[in-house]
Amino acid sequence: MAGRGHGSARALLASALLSLLLSPARSYGGQNHGDWENPTPMPPLPPREDAARVARFVTHVSDWGALATISALRAVRGQPFADVLSLSDGPRGAGSGVPYFFLSPLQLSVRNLEENPHASLTMSLAQTDFCKKNVFDPQSPLCAHIMLSGTLTKVNETEMDFAKHSLFIRHPEMKTWPSSHNWFFAKLNITNIWVMDYFGGPKIVTPEEYYNVTIQ
Repeated sequence: MAGRGHGSARALLASALLSLLLSPARSYGGQNHGDWENPTPMPPLPPREDAARVARFVTHVSDWGALATISALRAVRGQPFADVLSLSDGPRGAGSGVPYFFLSPLQLSVRNLEENPHASLTMSLAQTDFCKKNVFDPQSPLCAHIMLSGTLTKVNETEMDFAKHSLFIRHPEMKTWPSSHNWFFAKLNITNIWVMDYFGGPKIVTPEEYYNVTIQ
């Protein structure tokens, strides 16, 4: 009886593992973020001639971006170092334009930022259904993406509640991450903005133009 019981348990475990291996990935790294086959739907792209509005739009619909820092690692000290990070500028329809992050001192990018807070952030509509539906390659400027540069700092007490709500409502899995990793909320203080949404090179948007846009 015991042998048959163990054999049955092993068969069930093997079946469960096989199911996991054959199932498609259901998210981009967190709960409720669409899936690889059906990226997050989004509202219509703003007019491309309105570069500031396009920049705010891309920031608001993005759930993640690639953050580049200056490496503090001995093997590549002083060289560019990029990592993919989850982010949010606010709840859907109520974006602030400020990219917020939930970070841990254990992350390599955070170690870099402790020595040099300067960073660049790239976000692309390739993470939505826009480029796939229009058959735009992620590198094509028609698949709009933006580049923001500035300094990354911890948020103060005034912004803490908004940053927490903004991130947890769009990345609910974050609430379950181990507290032993000493997570903290941070933001990118934007100083420069480039928009790539059409042929002919990037469009430059000032932070003032960027923050004067209202996104719904």
